[in-house]
Amino acid sequence: MSGGIARGRLAEERKAWRKDHPFGFVATPETSSGSINLMVWHCRIPGKKGTDWEGGYYPLSVYFDEDYPSKPPKCNFPPGFFHPNVFPSGLVCLSILSRGWSPAITVKQILVGVQELLDNPNPNDPAFSDCIKVYRENIDEYKRRIREQAKKYPINQP
Repeated sequence: MSGGIARGRLAEERKAWRKDHPFGFVATPETSSGSINLMVWHCRIPGKKGTDWEGGYYPLSVYFDEDYPSKPPKCNFPPGFFHPNVFPSGLVCLSILSRGWSPAITVKQILVGVQELLDNPNPNDPAFSDCIKVYRENIDEYKRRIREQAKKYPINQP
């Protein structure tokens, strides 16, 4: 029965997203052979203007569990994504996706939260040891690598 609750909630979120979502963001459920899988969404998050992330259009996959919204989804950037709070596997480490989760949090809030995390990493909760080391020891190198990464994810990517 809980899977029905998850799918019903996600169908409502999809409707709300289509009516109103932040400029530049994309969030669409996975489709295969004409059928829609509401449990997996493929998203794009724009880098904020005026930050080292600007110019990038970052792919994020969101995986919902049958227990959603009681349990948070898992959010993944591509493996090797360079950010202190993203595991080498691509899994995003963000408080609203773990200990700060509330069933009232929406897909829109998750994506905006991930965008905010990009330029405001939490050095007290690192997920990627190589990245946090660069962030702490050589901020100029960290910023250079972020700008290089932005070029890897241009807005006109497929």
